Amino acid sequence: MQTAMQRSAILAGGLGLFLGCALMWLARPVPDGEPVVAPLDAEADVFAPPLAADAPQDAWGAAVRRGERLIQNTAAEAPAHVGNGLACRNCHLDGGRKAGAAPLWAAYPNFPAFRAKNQTINSFQKRAQDCFLYSMNGVPPALGSDELNAIEAYAAYMAQGLRLGESLPERGFPKIAAPPLPFDEGRGAVVYAEQCAACHGEDGAGQTLGETVYPPLWGARSYNWGAGMATIDKAAAFIRANMPQGMENSLSVQQAWDVAVFIDSQHRPQDPRFKDSVAATRAAHHDNGFSRYGTEVDGRKLGDPGQTPPSGFAVGN
Repeated sequence: MQTAMQRSAILAGGLGLFLGCALMWLARPVPDGEPVVAPLDAEADVFAPPLAADAPQDAWGAAVRRGERLIQNTAAEAPAHVGNGLACRNCHLDGGRKAGAAPLWAAYPNFPAFRAKNQTINSFQKRAQDCFLYSMNGVPPALGSDELNAIEAYAAYMAQGLRLGESLPERGFPKIAAPPLPFDEGRGAVVYAEQCAACHGEDGAGQTLGETVYPPLWGARSYNWGAGMATIDKAAAFIRANMPQGMENSLSVQQAWDVAVFIDSQHRPQDPRFKDSVAATRAAHHDNGFSRYGTEVDGRKLGDPGQTPPSGFAVGN
């Protein structure tokens, strides 16, 4: 079976640089066997990625299964690279399989890709490094490391059968409508107390039973100021589509925005890109209406180095 992939990169200059869509089906080679192609779910017309447990019993399959373990139990599998109480699965739900919760299979065919956050073309592994750096407040594994090779193997295995360059609607988080009213921390605190605190704790510290059961949403063991979830619009979209678990889409659009701004108005670890001052860091990386970094909350400036846990520091993970 033909497994070669045709890629073309289109240069449009500066921010217009992007990867062109290839016309052939993505078919990652499986050692000593044919590519596994996952069918669409006939009822929901949603791509159904293959299970890691069904990967071949060889080196390729071993890497795929290691990748799944890294997504599910990141700190246990890569303790030197995780600096908080989070794992990849806390954003990439169901081990990176759930549609609308940043599924890895939907993301993979879109890399390499230009990313405005770092103003460069990112490989899939570079994008995964940023998850370690920001969402898990850690020290990223090196490009080409066993950890990143395994995560990429897992994503590539699940993506077999998808077209290269195709951005499916299940990718990322579903778009959320603008709130009817300006989002409000006070209303968000009420939503949090009623809908979130039972799992994530009144203090946002999450819950652990030997390992993290419900992730911390702020404080020293949560994601840092550079993470996507520290951006109110991204947090609102994730919350609306995926929380509370088992009751997805039960919050109104307004409630999702309100609780997102409440969560993202709390103290959390420093942005690893911090340079010179809070004001300078905000100007460089947070100068928009969806980031509370550098703003005053209860008389304290969010991101103030004197009151903010450092980046890249493991705190009882």
